[in-house]
Amino acid sequence: MLNWIFLALAIVGEVVATSSLKASEGFTRLAPSLAAIIGYGVAFYFLALALRTIPIGTAYAIWAGLGIVLVAAAGWLVFAQKLDAWAVLGMGLIVSGVLVLSVLSKSAVH
Repeated sequence: MLNWIFLALAIVGEVVATSSLKASEGFTRLAPSLAAIIGYGVAFYFLALALRTIPIGTAYAIWAGLGIVLVAAAGWLVFAQKLDAWAVLGMGLIVSGVLVLSVLSKSAVH
């Protein structure tokens, strides 16, 4: 179970970091720039811990898929970026794929 917590922390770190990149305005604003650098450090640290027990393909698919959806949600909530119905459908398919991979696939460590 701890490996999944590590993966969740890696995803949160990546989402914070990527969202902070947008706010850093090309690394011209100090606080968001530092948040991006620290967030990526946190993301890769916890991803490395998760990879001790979760297969790399499974971990990366979940990390990337949920990262995409959560960064898009942050863009919508924080930066007022528009999401049309096709974007929402695509993100729903990504979440569905992550659920199938993490819950049903025998390649994931349960």
